[in-house]
Order: sequence, then structure tokens, then C-alpha cells
Amino acid sequence: MYLKSRLSWNVIIPAENLDIEGLMLQKAIVVRLLEDFASKKATKNLGYFIAVTTMEKIGEGKVRQHTGDVLFPVDFSCITFNIFRGEILEGVVHKILKHGVFLRCGPTDKIYLSHQKMSDYKYVPGENPIFMNEKMSRIERDTVVRFIVVGARYVEAEKEFQAVVSLEGDYLGPISQSSV
Repeated sequence: MYLKSRLSWNVIIPAENLDIEGLMLQKAIVVRLLEDFASKKATKNLGYFIAVTTMEKIGEGKVRQHTGDVLFPVDFSCITFNIFRGEILEGVVHKILKHGVFLRCGPTDKIYLSHQKMSDYKYVPGENPIFMNEKMSRIERDTVVRFIVVGARYVEAEKEFQAVVSLEGDYLGPISQSSV
């Protein structure tokens, strides 16, 4: 689910990047905030960082004694993406294994749908393996699938979320072939 969040971060501007022109300083702060935002990737509580939407306030800078760098408190709004247990989402199949499929949803590609959680479907091996049910509904590579999240966890070392999902429920399953 996409969420709008308001955050307060400290942005450090190296002494050599400081300029007496206020506009260039503001640009340096915004650029550094965007770099920090992109490198952070995700946190357990907020999920994946997608985009900074608005810059609310840049506080007064404080000089760090030993380095001469300046620390600016910055308040901003951003969009994040998080996966919650019980949530119904859509994803695109990107990998098919004998025991299930991996899906992409938003910024994560570690969503696993086990063959046990799609009981109507049977594995069909081949050069392009698929899962198919008796009604000839197919789950193959690039198929869009609607699913319910059974469980999700955050892996700190990789700064990524992993989820286990299911097709057990009404209106869940393959929707269409992706045009990607």
C-alpha cells in the first residue's frame, strides 16, 4: 500500500559546498536530501521510500565543530510503499518454480505464492512452465495476479521486504497478461 508520510531528517552539507548565495545552498540541501532518500531504500516501519513530494521546512544550520560541515534539520513529505498482512494487492509473475511463483509488486520482487496456496492450480513443466487449473486459467510469466498477503517480514541486511501470499479467497487469482 502506498502511504504519505511526513519526516524530519538531518541533512549534512560539506563545508566545501557552502556558498554565500542562499539559492545555491537551498539547492545543495535538496540535492543532498534526495541522495540520502534514495540510498536509504527502506525501513521496517515505513516500508520502501518512493519519492519526496514536498519540502516543508529547512531549519537553521548548525556547524559541526571538527569538520566544519553544516547540519540542517529538514521537514518533508514523501510517498512510501509497505506490505501489510491481510492486504489485497496485485503483482506480476516474474519467476516460476515447481513449488510456486515469485511476483513483483511495487518496488519488491520477493513475493512468494506457494503451490499450496493456489490449490486449484497444477504445475505444468516445460520450456516455459506454468500453473493451470481445470478451467484453463493460467499463471505464467508476466501474468498479473491478485492475491492476499498472508505474512510479510523486513530483512534489515538487504533493506527489503519479503512476503508470502495466497489465492485463497474471493476474486483472487490471475487477472490478465502484463503488457510490460
